[in-house]
Amino acid sequence: MDLLMIGVIAAVAVVTVTALAPRVGVSAPLLLVVLGVLISLVPAVPAVEIEPEWILGVVLPPLLYATSVSMPTMDFRRDLTAISGLSVLLVVVTSVALGLLFSWLIPGVSLATGIALGAVISPTDAVATSIVRRSGVSPRVVTVLEGESLLNDASALVLLRSAIVATAASVTLWEVATDFVFAVAVAVLIGAVVGKLSLWVRARVADPHLTTAISFIVPFVAYIPAEHLDASGLVATVAAGLVAGTGSVRLRPQDRIAEAANWRTLELLLEGAVFLLMGLELYGLVVEVRDDHGSLWVALGLGALAATVVLLVRTGYVAFLLATLSRRARRGESARGFLTAINDRVDAIGDLRREDLAALRLPGRPPGDEGGRGPRAAGRTERLRTRITRRIADLDYLRAEPLGPREGAVLVWAGMRGVVTLAAAQSLPSDTPHRALLVLVAFVVAAGTLLVQGGTLGWLVRRLGLARDGAEDRADLDRLVGEMARAAGDLLGSADLRRPDGSPYSPDVLDKARRLTVRQGAEVDEDADAEADRTSVAAQYRELRLAVLEAQRAALLRVRDLGTASSGALTEALKVLDADQISLELRTRE
Repeated sequence: MDLLMIGVIAAVAVVTVTALAPRVGVSAPLLLVVLGVLISLVPAVPAVEIEPEWILGVVLPPLLYATSVSMPTMDFRRDLTAISGLSVLLVVVTSVALGLLFSWLIPGVSLATGIALGAVISPTDAVATSIVRRSGVSPRVVTVLEGESLLNDASALVLLRSAIVATAASVTLWEVATDFVFAVAVAVLIGAVVGKLSLWVRARVADPHLTTAISFIVPFVAYIPAEHLDASGLVATVAAGLVAGTGSVRLRPQDRIAEAANWRTLELLLEGAVFLLMGLELYGLVVEVRDDHGSLWVALGLGALAATVVLLVRTGYVAFLLATLSRRARRGESARGFLTAINDRVDAIGDLRREDLAALRLPGRPPGDEGGRGPRAAGRTERLRTRITRRIADLDYLRAEPLGPREGAVLVWAGMRGVVTLAAAQSLPSDTPHRALLVLVAFVVAAGTLLVQGGTLGWLVRRLGLARDGAEDRADLDRLVGEMARAAGDLLGSADLRRPDGSPYSPDVLDKARRLTVRQGAEVDEDADAEADRTSVAAQYRELRLAVLEAQRAALLRVRDLGTASSGALTEALKVLDADQISLELRTRE
């Protein structure tokens, strides 16, 4: 009963604080941390300590899955190089720098133990970066930060595991690298298989409640086998989410909308509980450190110093990253001209030399295919056109969404730590020298960066003039409306248009369908719709409307594959199609 009461009180606190946060003008996660700290200081409240396995194995998988499902894989692919560097190289550099610092300043702490604590502190937190999403910054900045926070847990936890082993035995750099590659490769494979399997199962289940229940299970189905194979369960969860998110557009609209609503509710409660828990654990850590060391100033000083080092290392790496991306962007400008010229000649693909194909990293012509215009040549031409168009769209995206000094400042300041740091710190062995002190140092870094950097991030974004008004997405949405109109026109003008049973549509139905008006979706002339409902051709008319919606959805997916529109505009356009289809199907049942 006590546990149930605590759960109810926590849920009420999360809902109340989340509702009041916009009025106060402070992010809800920050208020929940402060509330947790204040509650932990009440004498009647006992010390709270949660086993790290509950955070790493129960709370984080669904949160990471929810974030990765909603992440646009198109943008993730475009910035994979930057995300990988932040997730791996920066974690290693930060861990080693902090390890040297801790081993120098704390008596009895070896370099291996220091690096272990550095690995605990180094990863940014996916839950904490939810603050960034609400600040209105560039979608590219959000993608880079969320991608980093989703993947750097793997490198940090593998490094932590190796450092702990090194405290009792020697570990080579090769063993650490091999362990990391194995952990990530196996996790990605498991996650991809689980994501594909979940889509296959959910596509064959007609009840939205059941498909939602299946989606709740998916992160744990990916996490558990990966952990049993000594791979990264969190990376497996992220991989499953990316695969499921990309393929979910093939599911029924009712299923997607039901899942999205339920996942938002679960994400709200879990995120809030995580931040509240961070604050609640403060008192127990303070008492333990005071009993062992008699003063908290050492922990506070070390935490502040560690946070400063983290910030300086991150600043240096982001500066290096921006310089690298700038050079790539300049090379991309010249590459774009080359690609555009080839695109103009793509119909004459047979005249391209092997050197041209090699420059695009495409295979040469197979023996016996000398550029003819048969099916093989036509297929090859289409694949080449798709790759060129996608590459040009990537270059246009990187040019339209540059990462300059202002965006770099946000990337640095948004590198907050969170509950992953606290949970990983509590996984340090019980015989670790000064364990309570080290855990409190990790808490100071996590809470300090969350409160200081998270509390001023919105001000920094406004000061730098990076807040977006959505004008770019609206322009892309207008272009997508044109694409959907063309798709509807092509379908209705096709001589091969038939009903599902193979019979032709009546001329009256086709005439009414051609009066479709497309305004941010597949809305129809309501007078024609009402008239159709009053006639015997209503069934044909609704079939045709569903066919139009499907053709428009296919056109949007083609645009997504090419990358010629922003992910935000594509998401909104697909939502409109989903709403239209649900409305049509509901009227059909009446």
